[in-house]
Amino acid sequence: MTPSTGTVQQQTNAAKWWHRLDDGRIQCDLCPRNCRLRDGQRGFCFVRLREDDHMVLDTYGRSSGFCLDPIEKKPLAHFHPGTPVLSFGTAGCNLGCKYCQNWEISTSRQFDTLAAEAGPDVIAEAAENWGARSVAFTYNDPVIFAEYAIDVARACRARRIEPVAVTAGYISDDARAEFFAPMAAANVDLKGFTDDFYRRVTGGRLATVLDTLTYLVHETEVWTEITTLVIPGHNDSDEELARMCAWITRELGPDVPLHFSAFHPDNRMLDVAPTPPSTLRRARQIGTDAGLHFVYTGNVHDRDADTTWCPGCGAALIVRDWYQIIDYRLTSDGCCPDCGLSIPGRFDREPGDFGRHRIPINI
Repeated sequence: MTPSTGTVQQQTNAAKWWHRLDDGRIQCDLCPRNCRLRDGQRGFCFVRLREDDHMVLDTYGRSSGFCLDPIEKKPLAHFHPGTPVLSFGTAGCNLGCKYCQNWEISTSRQFDTLAAEAGPDVIAEAAENWGARSVAFTYNDPVIFAEYAIDVARACRARRIEPVAVTAGYISDDARAEFFAPMAAANVDLKGFTDDFYRRVTGGRLATVLDTLTYLVHETEVWTEITTLVIPGHNDSDEELARMCAWITRELGPDVPLHFSAFHPDNRMLDVAPTPPSTLRRARQIGTDAGLHFVYTGNVHDRDADTTWCPGCGAALIVRDWYQIIDYRLTSDGCCPDCGLSIPGRFDREPGDFGRHRIPINI
């Protein structure tokens, strides 16, 4: 690929991670779908396609919009709390979640969805000018626009802005290391804990996501948190939640933060009721009972479940109300001031004060 400098018009859209097959097709190797394409055909994600004898990415440098968010909205609770993050996505997705709450973007087949154009250096400069501590690839999965995300991440790193991947983790072994190499943090969407749920509701496979989580936690320095959208009647049984939390504790460790978020009816799951707050409280208790030190809830108002508690002495260390930091008691080196326990994460001497607002921006 050509260097990622200058305007969008100077960017290449040549894709990586593919190879030619003996039958004349080419195979995309970016994710486990391994889409096999003849000339002019698009992969499942819709944004990676074959032109002549090559694979291209036709959303490089094109975004569905930019917004300043609180970092807690990603959600990341242990990554520079209270700071603003510049968020953006493109179009398409390599999963087909029936409940997708950004389905207008992730299932888009109309490229007028992509309202903004910006090259990597432009995005990094905008983040710096707007005072963002980080840039998040979100709204749709950055795996499918990996070349663009990697180039933006590198441009951000050059300006000391930290790249964040909000992802379902559905990526091949071949691409995983290169994709996550420039990332500072990731929130991985662990959508359920049965392969049946993944196949039936998302069109993916559970094992790939577990491999991604294991890789991130044990083989990289990427700060990693997990989110599970709890869907009534689909992935909310005590047995499934207990097995998932036990796996996280055993395979990843008790200090990986876990966020249980409330579902609301959307896309092709309009017949499913919203998640009751009591279900999230139950899920949080199951996680705590499994030995996880940091279990949060999302999409509901629960101040206790938004708060970071010290697993050593039980002190409230970061008190949040929605995305607003109410109290911040960590020491300058990220420890509990009462018992001295070091709290895992990426913390600053003082929290940010961005608050809970969301600011759409043009760059």
